[in-house]
Amino acid sequence: MNLIKDCNGFWGLLVFGNIENLILASQGAIASVNLVILLVLSLICVVLWLLAGKFGTQIAIKYADEIEIIGGLAIIILGLQSMLSAVGIL
Repeated sequence: MNLIKDCNGFWGLLVFGNIENLILASQGAIASVNLVILLVLSLICVVLWLLAGKFGTQIAIKYADEIEIIGGLAIIILGLQSMLSAVGIL
């Protein structure tokens, strides 16, 4: 399992990014988006994320700390936007 060792610097983003994907998918379901289109788009994003992780890890591992900070910030912003939208503030 060399892929698992290669991703050591990115476990936080992998876990919280998947949680954010679930939040965004639930937002789409609540907004009455066509579920088949939502499923297809979600699967495409997951496959692209997997390919980017598999092939980009060797290049990006040098910048793992910076990428994790930027990715974490994006996850926090999207999560806040989702929560504020859910309660009707946005």
